[in-house]
Amino acid sequence: MWDKLRRILQSVAVAAFWLAVWTGGCYLANRTLLLPLPYPWHVVQTLWRLMGQATFWSVVGMSLLRVVMGFALALVVGVVLAMLTTRFAAVHALFAPLLSVVRAAPVASFIFVAFLWIRAESMPTFIAFLMVVPLVWENVRQGILHTDPKLLEMARVFRLSRRDRLRHIRLPAVRPFLQAAVSTGFGFAWKAGVAAEILCWPAASIGYHIAAAKNLVETAEVFAWTAVVVALSVVLEWLLRRLVNQREVAP
Repeated sequence: MWDKLRRILQSVAVAAFWLAVWTGGCYLANRTLLLPLPYPWHVVQTLWRLMGQATFWSVVGMSLLRVVMGFALALVVGVVLAMLTTRFAAVHALFAPLLSVVRAAPVASFIFVAFLWIRAESMPTFIAFLMVVPLVWENVRQGILHTDPKLLEMARVFRLSRRDRLRHIRLPAVRPFLQAAVSTGFGFAWKAGVAAEILCWPAASIGYHIAAAKNLVETAEVFAWTAVVVALSVVLEWLLRRLVNQREVAP
């Protein structure tokens, strides 16, 4: 109990410290900047006002839906690619350079290039999918390659069926790698999806409202929507980690 209380007090102290830094920075910067920075309480007031609007929740829901669709599709495609590239060397030679390019190139470059052919409403889904596929592919591929060969040899000796090999050997070996990809991949998908929204302005999206507030010089609203993005990222990643940990300890 005391350890939990100490962690809570430590978290409160850290939050108070950075709020004080934010406030002090605004006070010093606003003495020289033509465009003042919003104080923490201004951002909280703006966020509270936005949350009272019915459109706020539909906007958040649409942004989440677009990113989740891209993330789910990336999981499926990434797993399939991992299975194919570990089984067939030609498939690995064909796709490895493409996935290396996706990992190395800036997200903004893909957004601008893809925007020439893809509608704005579909861009967050596509970009989230594109950013997560290499992560899932590489993690699952490593899991398959690191499967204990002694267990596979034992399965052949005892003539286990393909189903039993998959259930008792392949899946347990791959599961930790896939869980790592899931727990970290959604953060990449969420940030990349919102970045696509900011640049492409799809209707009913968080990115659209961030860009619109920026163009109208509503700095408090920009900070408020950004706080929504950060809060959702933290909460969703925490929920995914909790889900992953529960699956790990489940019998």
